[in-house]
Amino acid sequence: MESTSNTRTAGHVQSVERAIAILEFLARTDWAGVTDVGNALGVHKSTAFRLISTLESRGLVEQHIQTGKYRLGFGLVHLAHSVTVGPEVTRQAQAGCEWLAENSEETVTLSVLEGNESVTVDQILSTSTVASRSWLGRRTPLHCTSPGKVFLAHLEEEEQGSIIAGPHERYTDFTIIDADTLSQEVQLVRTNGYATSFEEFEEGLSAAAAPVYGADDSVIAAIGLSGPSYRLDRAQLDETVPLVMEAAEMASASFGYPPPLEEESN
Repeated sequence: MESTSNTRTAGHVQSVERAIAILEFLARTDWAGVTDVGNALGVHKSTAFRLISTLESRGLVEQHIQTGKYRLGFGLVHLAHSVTVGPEVTRQAQAGCEWLAENSEETVTLSVLEGNESVTVDQILSTSTVASRSWLGRRTPLHCTSPGKVFLAHLEEEEQGSIIAGPHERYTDFTIIDADTLSQEVQLVRTNGYATSFEEFEEGLSAAAAPVYGADDSVIAAIGLSGPSYRLDRAQLDETVPLVMEAAEMASASFGYPPPLEEESN
């Protein structure tokens, strides 16, 4: 790769050009060390390290713990989904997500459906010392995650039945892999208006999610809450459900979905 210092155009910022060049280089080479990046850009190793460290701090690249090498990070997926999903999704759901984070003090996620997977497009990390790990940009299955169950419950009948039929991967002892059991679970989600997952996808993690509706009654996204299962045991998880549903209602209202009718008092 030719040094970016030789190809600069008037008005361009050299550090930005070099950062972009790093991303393009990693897109072609997968894992690469700092020396490899420096040689590719034609810059000193220390310069390459500073640029990579900055990109890593924003989630655009990630480092392999054992080898110390780098590759593209999931933060890029988040940026890509802002284009494919539309920035208005994260922007209009922001108030609901922030409200839920403030009132629960747990990690809050906003997910969308892509293919047969749930993808996290926005996240507010827990203020607790022990927080669930980052899910931003990650793809997760539908059968064992709370946002996934929300999407699965609102699919067209034929597509829903095909996915429920499986086969399904077992991630923990609590993962539902039986089609009949999963079908019953999905029907409960549709009836109750929310989904929960207690250590079904990852040991020690529990979560709840509710659908975000658009004006046309379609499910645009799912707002979720997650935390360690020792803190969010089954009883405590159930207690968070009203908060999750209220946050989802706030987000739905921003998309033009009418609020639920209040019950008349006798």
